[in-house]
Amino acid sequence: MAIFKKTPSDAGWLVVGLGNPGRQYELTRHNMGFRAIDKIAEKNHFNINKMKFSGMYERKNIFGQTVVFLKPCTFMNNSGESVAAAASFFKIPVEHIIIMFDDISLPVGRLRVRANGSAGGHNGIKSIIAHLGSDAFPRVKIGVGAKPHPEYDLADWVLSEIAEADLPAADRAIANACGAVELIITNGVEAAASKFNGAS
Repeated sequence: MAIFKKTPSDAGWLVVGLGNPGRQYELTRHNMGFRAIDKIAEKNHFNINKMKFSGMYERKNIFGQTVVFLKPCTFMNNSGESVAAAASFFKIPVEHIIIMFDDISLPVGRLRVRANGSAGGHNGIKSIIAHLGSDAFPRVKIGVGAKPHPEYDLADWVLSEIAEADLPAADRAIANACGAVELIITNGVEAAASKFNGAS
């Protein structure tokens, strides 16, 4: 799907947290994106509870910009359907779509901010790339730790909860992800990567 192009001066932003809907998934590794976007809303005193675009969203004037916050409710593997619908409706260029999601290649508590890139095996990102026809969107990867051994089923791992001992680190990563999103919007991806990549 082609995304409407605006000039940088009048383009809004779309901030997406990836996850799976349903109470049984709330605290799983795969829902770090949902938790991060909820934390942004909590810190800035608004709710994300409007239903459209096969997801829950809110539009706010925040960080000096007009920003749409989105939690796709399509389940992870079809996240792109929701993201593309919201981006098309609000006419947001792909470079202004920030995706927050879990990453098993990073230890719990670590972040990695990137301006673009491949899906890296993440089905939610794979779906977004397919629906947008581009991988040129900024992303904030939130570490959830690698599988304990190679034979461990990947789906079982990402749909499991983070160990209690790792929860403080996970909470710090979520807080840092919120800071990274704000910095991407206000100062650019490079500034956010410089500050938050490797932070713990």
